Amino acid sequence: MKFTPLILFSLLFAAPSTFANSAHCGDEGIWIEILGAGSGELSDGQGPPSFLLWQDNVARLIIDTGSGSSVGFDRSGADINDIEAIALTQLHVDNSVDLPAYLAGALTADRSNNLTILGPDSNTPEFADTETFLQRLIGDQGAFPHLSGLLRASAPDGFRVKVANVPAVGSRKWARYRSPNIRLTAVPVQHANVPTIAWRVEIGGQVAVFAGDFNNDKNIIGTFAAGADALVASHAIPEASRGALREAFALPSELGKVAAAADARMLILAHRTNRTRGRESLSRAAIEKSYGGSVLFANDGECWGL
Repeated sequence: MKFTPLILFSLLFAAPSTFANSAHCGDEGIWIEILGAGSGELSDGQGPPSFLLWQDNVARLIIDTGSGSSVGFDRSGADINDIEAIALTQLHVDNSVDLPAYLAGALTADRSNNLTILGPDSNTPEFADTETFLQRLIGDQGAFPHLSGLLRASAPDGFRVKVANVPAVGSRKWARYRSPNIRLTAVPVQHANVPTIAWRVEIGGQVAVFAGDFNNDKNIIGTFAAGADALVASHAIPEASRGALREAFALPSELGKVAAAADARMLILAHRTNRTRGRESLSRAAIEKSYGGSVLFANDGECWGL
């Protein structure tokens, strides 16, 4: 496998390139910064899922807003005024709870351009759709009604939050977001009974796919992530897992098959849990039975160049 200079740089220096040592990932190119590589457990030493996508030292996109990720965003040196959109894979607490912190921070930063928030719709009473979720958070009758002006067309607070539900059922792709910098595509994935979507990001001639939590029953990510420079997936369960965990997450061996089918240049394993920590060698062996690319175990604050 051939690596570009940026990939070689990331492989050599990503681990030391943490919040404590660097205010940003790199001055040029496309980078994924890990704001949260954990799962929401209170004993794993990592933040819940969240990722920041950089283009030429400008932060463009946030994927998921797990608790504490807004603190990581602050430490990263990113400017909330540069963020075009926040894309949520699901509305579990560990994927979405910091969203109000980002919105309040954008107000404090005197943001003037509108902010797009995209996330799954819902057909189950256990989970709200994204538009309803925002109303319950910052609507007039929501938990933080002082932020309700962000949902008004008149934008009394200086900018408006534009929210859109993305289909989380079936297999039809959604591709309604495109800007001069980013093209986003989404597809529903199976994650037990949780409405969940995967995101494909095309930016600066590179492709990053954030598959999130999925059990691969639909066998859809391999095609959806075709030609990806980076495939980011959840490493939540070990190879020996059975039962309910298999209904929610893909085994390491399945992740390897998906990455191979996509011909992804690198597989970044996030959403790491206490079930999988310490078993990295076993997981790597299972993955490498079918996948020959780079397998990277994510940690908070790391940056990976595409």
